[in-house]
Amino acid sequence: MSVEDLPTLNAILNSISAVLLTLGFIHIKRGHRERHRKFMLAALATSALFLTSYLIYHSQVGSVKYPHYDWTRPVYFAILIPHVILAAIMTPFILLAVWHALNARFDKHRRIVRWLWPVWMFVSVSGVAVYWMLYRL
Repeated sequence: MSVEDLPTLNAILNSISAVLLTLGFIHIKRGHRERHRKFMLAALATSALFLTSYLIYHSQVGSVKYPHYDWTRPVYFAILIPHVILAAIMTPFILLAVWHALNARFDKHRRIVRWLWPVWMFVSVSGVAVYWMLYRL
């Protein structure tokens, strides 16, 4: 595997995170706390692997410019800008939500994840969209 393969790996990791987040959501709604915990910790690990790979890639290649100057350009930036902002904001809140859950402070955990879970899903899915637009169009 080379540095050129990392964007594809990142998209795969984002996709896996979205699936794990969905499964975690389904299981908590069904009252399966232990399954929920396992899926959410797996989503956390997958997202941490993504972040590591993402930082390695961009430390090697720098910023990657969007190559198209057509109708897709404003769509790309409409997805990219909230993706980047929300990704930066959500990271400490994920750690806080996990901390509360691991310490059985479920009321505080629930208060955070009510808005955090949809943001995390958006960041995971929009990360895949950014990948496709940047590397596959």
